[in-house]
Amino acid sequence: MLADLMGGAVEDARERETVRPLAVVEKLALAQPAAIDALAALAPAERVKIIAEVKRASPSRGDLADIPDPALQARRYELGGASAISVLTEGRKFKGSLADLEAVRAAVTLPVLRKDFISTAYQVFEARAAGADLVLLIVAGLEQDLLAELHGLVQELGMTPLVETHSAEELARANDIGARLVGVNARNLSTFELDRDLFGRLAADIPEGVIKIAESAVLSPADVAHYRAAGADVVLIGEALVTSDPVSTLAAFLEAGS
Repeated sequence: MLADLMGGAVEDARERETVRPLAVVEKLALAQPAAIDALAALAPAERVKIIAEVKRASPSRGDLADIPDPALQARRYELGGASAISVLTEGRKFKGSLADLEAVRAAVTLPVLRKDFISTAYQVFEARAAGADLVLLIVAGLEQDLLAELHGLVQELGMTPLVETHSAEELARANDIGARLVGVNARNLSTFELDRDLFGRLAADIPEGVIKIAESAVLSPADVAHYRAAGADVVLIGEALVTSDPVSTLAAFLEAGS
């Protein structure tokens, strides 16, 4: 499934590139205001921090929420105390777009993450051109040389790479490239099965000074407390926030992670 998602994202990017060539997107990216310092925004604190996600659908759960106004959703997240906003920009399975990212960027003062299946320089430049401050890089979908290359490009453009892992081997690869923001995703991207304890098993191998992010399998305050107890500095939450009142839900989650 991951290979299909990565391949589809590349096909869609190539189609966009026929309309906006790389040279145009590079120029737009370089003309953007400086990216917000996501490492500072997500730095460890006395209580957990939350990346709140704008997410309409997923391959595992199907449709989750319409979200006709992603900017409004993001403003609610900011009001509720989120430390950053994640925006799904993949269109085939997650029903997102770069337009969603642009709308969110214009609406909030928080760092904004482009969450997609990134494997080309064009997609990285697109992210900066749309105002992203962070870019997701999924270790499982990238050869090590390409992972290192894209990680470096994200940084060159002033953004922060969020390097997502799903195993000890992938975490070692993230450590090898010097990732400073490391996510552990409880969802297996091949089977979609969840393992909420995966983060706890890997957390000790994340180097000191690296911000540790737990991803997926968060539906209740107890899940946030579980990740916090296992050492998470940040928890990324999508489904639970788009299917409820985001302000009150965020308050409960932040309280659980204190």
